[in-house]
Parts: sequence; structure tokens; C-alpha cells
Amino acid sequence: MGPMQHPLRVADEVRAALAEARPVVALESTIITHGMPPPVNLETARAVEAAVRSEGAVPATVAVVDGVLAVGLSAAELRALAESAAGAVKVSRADLPVVLARGGTGGTTVAATMIVARMAGIDLFATGGLGGVHRGAPSSFDISADLQELARTDVTVVCAGVKSILDLGLTLEYLETHGVPVVGFGTEVLPAFYVRESPHRLSYRVDTAAAVAEIIRVRRRLALGGGMVVANPIPAEHAMAPEVVDAAIDRAVDEAGRAGIAGKEVTPFLLRRVGELTGRSSLDANTALVVHNARVAAAIASELCRVS
Repeated sequence: MGPMQHPLRVADEVRAALAEARPVVALESTIITHGMPPPVNLETARAVEAAVRSEGAVPATVAVVDGVLAVGLSAAELRALAESAAGAVKVSRADLPVVLARGGTGGTTVAATMIVARMAGIDLFATGGLGGVHRGAPSSFDISADLQELARTDVTVVCAGVKSILDLGLTLEYLETHGVPVVGFGTEVLPAFYVRESPHRLSYRVDTAAAVAEIIRVRRRLALGGGMVVANPIPAEHAMAPEVVDAAIDRAVDEAGRAGIAGKEVTPFLLRRVGELTGRSSLDANTALVVHNARVAAAIASELCRVS
């Protein structure tokens, strides 16, 4: 049996930017394979990469392509991933070795994207919403691997808070227990994905990319390990009414329970049903918030590259 090929393939543009200490932002790919229907998934992926470039940073979309960890996808690879979404694996930490060993293709979750970003030396990562503690977790024990990854992997994640379909309060408690800072970007309360505010107050608010970059530098000097969450509210013009979102989520959660849907299939099902129940509005909100997060992450990455 011959030697295994190196599992990490970094695109030339990304590799050059990292070598020259220029800003790079990692982007996940389950939003392409499992988070949105075609053709919106490809349109959003392109818009997110463009948003990173608009702030002077280089986008590095992460995915598993034919058994290789790809950091930075070509236009053709991005299109192929979007078009083959139905057969793509949802890849988290536990899935990485299996999918690579089998030569598979899949979209990387927040957890898997953090792992690959750290391997490549990328500090900032933009996503839509964070995974977390599912509703009913005290009996189901359903907790996203994203949270444990934040406790162990030194990557800063810019997101629109926690996905509304989850238990926001328990997710914050879990992150606090594991020493993961959650700072609000221009907000004192935790954003709730489609909605700008939730009842949950945050300990810290920051208002500039430079302030976030300084916190990252201090964490590094202290060698605390683990990551950090920058909670960035969806732009007001794209936010949805809380009562509309809550009604759709309650119905979707009930349907998932009745259908016996569990594990990694829960989040894609709930997001899809909320989209169906709210029409195009939740899909448009999802696109708007991830593009906004990409811009903020790129601005933080640029500040982090400045000589302190």
C-alpha cells in the first residue's frame, strides 16, 4: 500500500496571502451542501466570497473534495459542490477521518472548518449561525460538536449568534463552562440568527474590528487555547419578526420529533422546514446575515494583520 497523499490542499491564492501575512477568512461549506437549496446555495457562496474580498481579505472556502481537505475552492469546485449537494456528506470532527479515508466529498460544519482552518494557519472564520445545545437536550443529549471545538481550537468565529432553532440559554451556559468568550459586535445581547436580539445578555460588547483583534492578541499571549465567538446581529433591514420565526420553529421542532429525526439530520431538517413555513424571507435573511458576517470577519482579519 502506497503512502497516503497529504490530506490538506491549500489554494495558491490562500497560501500566498498567509505567507505574506495578509488577511484570510475561512468559510464553511455545509451552508452550500446542507443549509440552502440550489441555486441559492451557489449564489450565496459566491456572494460571501465577494464580501470577504470587498474588505481586502482572501476567502478560503473549506470542503472535503475527493478525500482531500480543500482550503480555498476554484469556481468550478464551488459549482460542483453546490450541484452535488444531495450526495455530499455533512462533515464534522468525527466524520473527517472516515470521509477522507473513503475518498469522499462533503461540506464542513463549523467544527470541521475550525479544525482545517487551524491546520492551514487561518485565524478568522465566518459562518451563518453557531450550532449549539438543541431544545430538549436534557433528555436527548443533542449538543453540537461546534461547541466543544470552540473549547479546544484557536479560531475566532464570526456568526449571527446561535441558530434560532436551538436552546440559546443552554448554549451560552455551555460556552461559559468551557471558557469560550462570546462578545457582541455592536450589541449587548445575543443575536438569534434571523432575529437581531434575544433575551440573553452578553458579558462583553465590542464596537470595532480593531477591538476584537486586540482581544485575540491578548488571548494568544496568555496561551489560553480554544476559540472565541463574535456575535454579529443580522442587519436590521433583513431581520425577521421574532413571532414569525418562533411560530415556524415550534412547528418544525414538533414535526421533527414526530418523524423521529435525530442527530446531524436535525439542523438541516429544521432550517429547511422553517424556510418552507416562512417562504423566501428566512432564506433571504440567512443569505444577508452570512454575507454581513463575512465582511466583519474580513475587517477583523485585516486588523489582526496590522503590526501591533
